[in-house]
Amino acid sequence: MKLPLYHVDAFTSRVFGGNPAGVVPLPSWLDDSVLQAIAAENNLSETAFFVGKDGRYAIRWLTPKTEVDLCGHATLASAFVILTKLEPELSSVEFSSKSGTLRVKRDGDRLVLDFPARPARPVDLTGALQAALGARPQEVWAARDLMAVYETEDEVRDLKPDLPLLSAFDSFAVLVTAPGREADFVSRFFAPRQGVAEDPVTGSAHCTLVPYWAKRLGKSKLRALQVSARGGELFCEDLGDRVAIGGRAVLYLEGTLEV
Repeated sequence: MKLPLYHVDAFTSRVFGGNPAGVVPLPSWLDDSVLQAIAAENNLSETAFFVGKDGRYAIRWLTPKTEVDLCGHATLASAFVILTKLEPELSSVEFSSKSGTLRVKRDGDRLVLDFPARPARPVDLTGALQAALGARPQEVWAARDLMAVYETEDEVRDLKPDLPLLSAFDSFAVLVTAPGREADFVSRFFAPRQGVAEDPVTGSAHCTLVPYWAKRLGKSKLRALQVSARGGELFCEDLGDRVAIGGRAVLYLEGTLEV
């Protein structure tokens, strides 16, 4: 069987920036083992698979090791493929997913994700987490991910966490964040338990970051930078029980895979 494959760099306006995602449109769902094998072969932080037409699709996301319940950059990449390649006459697209209905709309040269908010609750800092991160955060919060808050952007940029120690924590991932110098806030995202040492740009993490920073800074519209080696830019808005996450995307590769 031959299937189309797109490699899209998300949350960036330049190739080789942002977060690369695999996108595989399907005529119908394949066995889970085949989807996982494709994601492992792609060896990107996530590969998105979707089935549907006429602006309505079912979507799933897989890392090289496992399926995840929500992925921002691969949803942005999928919407980019649909709105530029498959159905360019549309202005928006709707996905059904394990995290409910997700909508993506055009906004000039950006695409804007409508995602569920995932507010965090404060938790105690443990010695094990401080040791794994290598530097003491000011605060620790928990939602799907553990979120460590630092005082400065430089602290976040300079972190060299112990990934085997981080993988021992019973959370999906560990994200770190601080106020930004040029943006409202910055972040990094580590998910060794999911087979992703450091994710370049993580849309789903902003479901937790945006409610936190909106409340702390007293503003609903926020510009964010994920300060990984590739880097990414996100334009966010706190909408209460939802968050809007906007960004750009560029096509790197279009091809065919055979399974």
